[in-house]
Amino acid sequence: MQNGSKYVPPHLRNSQGGGSSSRSGGPAPSAGPSGSRAGYGAGRAGYGGDRRSSGSYGDDRRGSYNDDRGGGDRRSFRSSGGGGEGGGFGGGESGGPPAPPPTNSRWSNEDTGDSGRGGGGYGGGRGGGGYGGGYGRRDQARVNERGFHGDMRPDKRVERELFEQEHQQKTGINFDNYDDIPVETSGADCPEPINVYTEETIGVDLLRNTQLCGYAKPTPVQKYSVPIGTAGRDLMACAQTGSGKTAGFLFPIIMSMLKTGGNPPPENARGRRVYPEALVLAPTRELASQIHDEARKFTYCSGIASVVVYGGADVREQLRQIERGCDLLVATPGRLVDLIERGRLAMENIKFLVLDEADRMLDMGFEPQIRRIVEQEGMPHGEDRHTMMFSATFPPNIQRLASDFLRDYIFLTVGRVGSASKDVTQTVEYVENNDKLETLMRFLLTIEDGLILIFVETKRSCDYLEDILCHNRFPACSIHGDKSQREREDALRSFKTGNTPVMVATDVASRGLDIPNVTQVVNYDLPTNIDDYVHRIGRTGRAGNTGAALSFINERNTGIARELRDLLDENEQEVPPWMNQMCSFGGGGGGGGRGGGRRRGGGGPSFGGRDYRTQGSGGGGSRGGGGGGGGGYGGGGYGGGGYGGGGYGGGGGSFGGG
Repeated sequence: MQNGSKYVPPHLRNSQGGGSSSRSGGPAPSAGPSGSRAGYGAGRAGYGGDRRSSGSYGDDRRGSYNDDRGGGDRRSFRSSGGGGEGGGFGGGESGGPPAPPPTNSRWSNEDTGDSGRGGGGYGGGRGGGGYGGGYGRRDQARVNERGFHGDMRPDKRVERELFEQEHQQKTGINFDNYDDIPVETSGADCPEPINVYTEETIGVDLLRNTQLCGYAKPTPVQKYSVPIGTAGRDLMACAQTGSGKTAGFLFPIIMSMLKTGGNPPPENARGRRVYPEALVLAPTRELASQIHDEARKFTYCSGIASVVVYGGADVREQLRQIERGCDLLVATPGRLVDLIERGRLAMENIKFLVLDEADRMLDMGFEPQIRRIVEQEGMPHGEDRHTMMFSATFPPNIQRLASDFLRDYIFLTVGRVGSASKDVTQTVEYVENNDKLETLMRFLLTIEDGLILIFVETKRSCDYLEDILCHNRFPACSIHGDKSQREREDALRSFKTGNTPVMVATDVASRGLDIPNVTQVVNYDLPTNIDDYVHRIGRTGRAGNTGAALSFINERNTGIARELRDLLDENEQEVPPWMNQMCSFGGGGGGGGRGGGRRRGGGGPSFGGRDYRTQGSGGGGSRGGGGGGGGGYGGGGYGGGGYGGGGYGGGGGSFGGG
């Protein structure tokens, strides 16, 4: 179609400049160079408003911090670096003490800009789905000689993309200590573990790709999960965070698929449905993307096509990836149900099922979707399907639920289930809420290298803390559930590459994510239960590398104090004397049994670290349980004069109640 002498592509016709009037009867509004966003403060309906409509993540989105907030002044938030005339950590004339002078060169860069946020452009989708792009018509995905849909040809560009990542984390100085971690198995006829990666143990394709990844030898979970999986046994595995669980379930799937070759769609295949052979379910889009990235490495040149689907991303692009061919599917439950309902994916050909971070998925309310996917969509069961469940924690009620999906399974525990890695040095500091910001920034000034991950409780706190840190010359980004997928990916990219060495996050980033080179975790706000604490600090000290975790605690955290003290004891960490007093007078410990609280159903072993099939039906030994009130909380507190000064909540009463 011609418009004068200018050719207009079909997808732009009947729109702006297309020669015809648009549906709205007028010209389409033109977007500025940064998309539809005109600045962080423009047209904003309060602090919690949606400020992420489009544009590059690296734009300065804070044009005026207090614009349109109501009751606030309109002074530019970034008008003065490092606190400015009214400075202070919070900015503004009454924002507290003056900004601390930099004590190391890392934070003294005058060009704060937006701290290099975003790490560049968006870079396209993470879809994957083979390495050779499309295979002709959308409904005719090409099949290779192995019966799969991926590319088997070496590709130097793809190889560099997958394996030559500058910021990829290597095994640390304590990796050899993994051999000292105790491993327990229960279940009949458990296969013998492997101790090395060779052609005999993992096959030619995987051996080549593990060498490209720089893997020297298997971790304890891989030593056991690989032979268990390749023997066709169902598996329930609990291991420390950062112990190589992703490879632990991907390796046996890939080995088994390569051994048998691809299977054609069932005889009753309908329409444009795609029939993957392996399914990995994960609770969050970040974890799903991470698993897919690892799957692409391990399936390189094998012919197996890996695709990832998750909510919050363009479903059309995900459908294009699926239609090019999908053998191994990584998905979040919600998006998978959506694509099944659209008639674009079918479960009848699934031979391998993995539930990663299974307790987290159930805790997030995905049980109905998981049951529908596994039990109501024609997925094979019994001997026709091999199922594995992986998580750092498996309390007894989750184990009992998992028994609906597993048959004659082997229960594998590596280390003390739910334990924090001993490669992480844990420190606890008593800090009142009003003092957290100042304490945090003074602490950051002492960190000279490595990535720093800061956890907060709410999305609003996440955004606010990011703003304050950037204003005070600490290059920071943030991630939480209300971020668009583009913003989340840009933030993770910027953080991983070190453009913004500080990331503020809610618990959406604490489960399963493998962010390389995180050397310091800060629990700005402690979680409400010990499991989440373990997952948070598990973002550092991974693959034998050392790390550190600092936690701010005060009167509001007494629900977790006792369990936290026990965890410090078990990991041979220093317990401050005031913390013992806090636990003595603080009362309850999370509802009976370690990890009691929002998803615990009574007593039982710590973190569900035993196979429930070997236990009685009773509750089991409670650890750090209840305990009533008793005792005043005031005397001899941290810093003198008691924590709360006359009892928690005023009135001069005792802290624990009664």
